[in-house]
Order: sequence, then structure tokens, then C-alpha cells
Amino acid sequence: MAQNEAGQSTDEEPLKRLFDDAMKLYDSIENGNEATNSDPVQMSIKAAISKFEKATNMVSMLGMFSRNESLEELPTETLQYLLLPVLLGTLSLKLSGQPRKEVINVAEIYFRDFLQRCKDYGVTDVEVPQTSDNSQGTVSRPQTEQAKIASMVFTREAKIKRYKEQKELKEKLSTLSKSMSSPNVDDETKREYFTTLLLNYVNQAMEELSSIEQEKPILEYMAKHAGEAKPTKDKPRAPPLKPVIITRDAIQKAVYGAGYPSLPTMTVEEFYDQRVRDGVFPGNGTNIPHTTIQTAETDPDDAEKIQKELLEDDDDPEELQRKRNMDEYKDDHRRGWGNRYNRS
Repeated sequence: MAQNEAGQSTDEEPLKRLFDDAMKLYDSIENGNEATNSDPVQMSIKAAISKFEKATNMVSMLGMFSRNESLEELPTETLQYLLLPVLLGTLSLKLSGQPRKEVINVAEIYFRDFLQRCKDYGVTDVEVPQTSDNSQGTVSRPQTEQAKIASMVFTREAKIKRYKEQKELKEKLSTLSKSMSSPNVDDETKREYFTTLLLNYVNQAMEELSSIEQEKPILEYMAKHAGEAKPTKDKPRAPPLKPVIITRDAIQKAVYGAGYPSLPTMTVEEFYDQRVRDGVFPGNGTNIPHTTIQTAETDPDDAEKIQKELLEDDDDPEELQRKRNMDEYKDDHRRGWGNRYNRS
């Protein structure tokens, strides 16, 4: 019996070294700043997966776990190997360059195996979510609105509960990690650390399974419509705008039109009506008053100035006589003559 236990302890030594090496790679991947899809990180992920798979085979060959055992019956050092499925599932989701559907299917198997094993050993009492895969031809009954609302409320409460538990577990793990770094750590502290670590990964596995269930229909939709060409609607292009001078009224139109004979001149009303005919502005019975597109009413001073310029251009006799009288007045009354302050 003693020889058998000694042989088993010797077999576990290479397993522990392999597991520790894989955990170092795993921690570097989780805490690294480099992009997950970069070549160096992908190589590290594949190397860590390979080491964890070898460790899983060794655990299976040694027969460490049995459904007939309880958590208290397992040796303390053995507890960490219960993490193997969830570690493999987490790393599998980080793989790139492979069909995504295959990746999430493999990860889902790992997460479900981990949760079921933790439940069998009494680590947690969570219900392992049922898969939504209908490949076996089973038809799910549609839920009523009341059942959907109840399910949403339950899911929300479960998420809030897991979030609070996750926060407490991380704080506890941070404290226990400091104790684990001590060379004289006792067996009770080790056991509490590994149990807390298992509970932390139980919550993580539940979150990952929820994300996978949400991703599945997206991948199915993408696969179904992968060969379809995207419909393209060629919208008729509006005719290019030509340079045009917009005036406030007909008086300004007459003035500006004389100075810019090469450019068409329009009033606001004419411009709007032209755009309605071109289909650029809304029409078809839509009664939009022209005043809504004017910036302001015509300034009285501007109108008077424009009127004078028009009269000059037409050589109006009265306007010419008025200007001559103004010139003679300026000749006889120099600027400043009327303000001498009683000085001679």
C-alpha cells in the first residue's frame, strides 16, 4: 500500500511541473497587453492548450477523480486539477484563424464539463444551463409573454448575484494569494485558496456559456447568408448645382444682374420654385411659404440705396438735379464751418 502511494506521488511530480508551466503561460496571456490575435500570443495560447491537454490525459490515467467521492475526500494538491476544463475552455475562445463555430462548440463542452464536475463534488449548486442546439430535431415549445418576462427577471437577478459574488471572491483571492506566496503556507490555507479559485471560475464559466448562447444565432445567420450578394440600391443622383446669385427681391435682382451678366440671377422665390421643379426641394402640394427660407426682411436702407442706383442708371432728370444741388451745397458749405465756438 505504501509502495503504491509512493509510486502515485512520483507520477504526480511531472504532472505538477507540467501544470505549473501551463499556468505561467496562462497568466502571461491573461495579463498581457499584446493583441490576442497576434502571432506571438496565438503561439502561447496553443502551447498552453497543448500542456493542459497533456495534464488532462495524465489526470485521467492516474484516476484522480471519481463521482463517488466528495470534495473533502480529495487531497488538497488535487483540487487545482479540477480547473483543467475551464482553463482549456477559456483558452479555446481566444483562438483565431479557425472556424468560429467549431471554437465555441469545443469551449462549450469544456465549460459544461467543468460546471458538472464542480456540482458533483459539491463545490457549487448552480444549475448547468441547457444547450439550445436543435440538431437532434427536438422542437422547443414557444414561451408565453409571462414566461419570457419571468425568465428575464430571473436572469437579471442571477447576473446581479453572480456579480456580487465575483467581487467578493476576487477580494478574497487577492488576500489568499499573498498567503500562498509564503513558503510556510499551511494546508488549510491552500485548500481555501483552491476552493475559492474554483468558485471564481464557476461564475466565469456561467458568463461564458451565456455569451456563447448569444453568439450561436449570429453565427448561424452569417453562415446562412454567406453566399448571398448584398442588395445595392442605386439612388438617382441629383443634378449638380450651378452657380447662382440669390437676391431678396426683384430690385436687387435688377442691380446684381447688371454687374454679373455671366451668372443667372434669381430671387428667393424663383430659386425655390426652380428647386421644386428639379425635385431637390419638397413639392407635391407641400405648401412651404417662401419667407421660411429667407434670412431676413429687406432692409429699408438697402432698398433706398438700390432705388437710387437704379434711377442713376436710367438717367432720371430729378435724380441728376438733386445730385447737382447737393454738390453746389457742399462747395458753399465746407465741413466744419458751422462749428466755430464763437471764434471769428
